[in-house]
Amino acid sequence: MKKLTKLIIAVAVLLLLCVGGLVFYVSTILSPMSPQDEIVDFTIESGQGSKQVITNLQDEGIIHESPLSYYYMRLFHKVDFVAGNFEVNKAWSFNEIVDHLSKQENVLYDTVSITFYEGEWLKSYAHKIEANTNVSSDELLNLWHDEDYVRSLMNDYPFLSEEMFNEDVRFYLEGYLFPDTYEFYRETTAEDVTKTFLDHTLSFYNEHLDEFEKSSLSTHEIFTLASIVQFEGNSEESMKLIAGVFLNRIAIGMDLQSSATVCYALDLDDDDNWLECEYNANYDSPYNTYVNPGLTPGPILNPGAVALEAVLAPTESDYLYFMANICGDGEIYYSETYAEHEANVARYLTCY
Repeated sequence: MKKLTKLIIAVAVLLLLCVGGLVFYVSTILSPMSPQDEIVDFTIESGQGSKQVITNLQDEGIIHESPLSYYYMRLFHKVDFVAGNFEVNKAWSFNEIVDHLSKQENVLYDTVSITFYEGEWLKSYAHKIEANTNVSSDELLNLWHDEDYVRSLMNDYPFLSEEMFNEDVRFYLEGYLFPDTYEFYRETTAEDVTKTFLDHTLSFYNEHLDEFEKSSLSTHEIFTLASIVQFEGNSEESMKLIAGVFLNRIAIGMDLQSSATVCYALDLDDDDNWLECEYNANYDSPYNTYVNPGLTPGPILNPGAVALEAVLAPTESDYLYFMANICGDGEIYYSETYAEHEANVARYLTCY
C-alpha cells in the first residue's frame, strides 16, 4: 500500500512538473521577442495559409520559434489573417501580433504626404501630384476644367456656382482647392484627388457659412478676391487691410491694378522673373486688372484660410492705394491719395 501511495505521489509530481513545464514553455513562446519597442515590416501575401504566416513570423524573428505556435493559435486563439503590408512591434506578445495581422484596418497602404501652400497655382498643385502619384498633371488640369465634371460636383459642394463657367476662366477649379497637407494613395484617381481637396474647402465653407451669406460679394467673387489678397498680403493684418482697399476701389468703380493678376495673365512659372509682372501692366488679358475693370474672371491662385477670412471680414479704412517695399523689408504702406502713393513708390521702390 505504501508503495502504491509513493507511486501515485511520484506520478502526480511528474504530471505537475510536466504541466508546469508545458505552461512555462507555452508562456515563453507567447512572450514578446523584445523587451522594448522595435517596429518591423511584415507582409502577408494573398493566398498564404495560417501555417505559412506563422513560419514566416518565426523566420523573421518576430515570434519565438516553436512547432506549437501554430497549433496553439488554432486551438486557443483562432484568427484569420488578412493579406497586406503591416508594421509589427516585437515588444508585442504572440496574441497581440496575430490579432494585429487579422484586422484589415491595420494594413498599410502605399501613401504619400504632399503639402500644398497658400498662393500656389493650380498647375503647381497638378505637378506636385504627378511627381508623387500615378495621376498625370495633364489629366488633372483637364479634369479641373471639364465643365460637365465640375457641374456634377455642385450638389455636394455648394460653394461651386454658375459664375465659375465664364468663358475667360483658365481653370474652373482654380482657387477652390484648399491648401493643406494631404495624404494620397500613390495609386489613385484624379477624381479622388479632387474630392480630397474639395472636402477641405467644404469644411472651411461650412464653418464660415454665415459670413459667406452676409457678404456683399458672391461666393465666386469672395474666392476670386481672396486669391488676389493672398498674393498681395504678407500677414493677417495686411490681408484684411488690402481686402478693404480693393473693396473701396470696387465701390467707386476704380480699377484694382494688382500686379498679381498680371503674373497670372502672363502664366509665369515659378522660376520666371517676377519683375515681368511689373513691366507688363498693359498686357492684353481678361485677367489683367490694369486694363480690365473689376475682378478677374476667376481666382488667380489657391487662397488659404487667412486670405478668405480677410475678404469675409476686411478692415475698413479710407485707403485706396498700397505698395509693398519689395526692395527692402517687405513693409506695406497705405495711402488715401495718389500723390501719397507716388511718394511712397519713389521712396521705397528703388531697386528697379
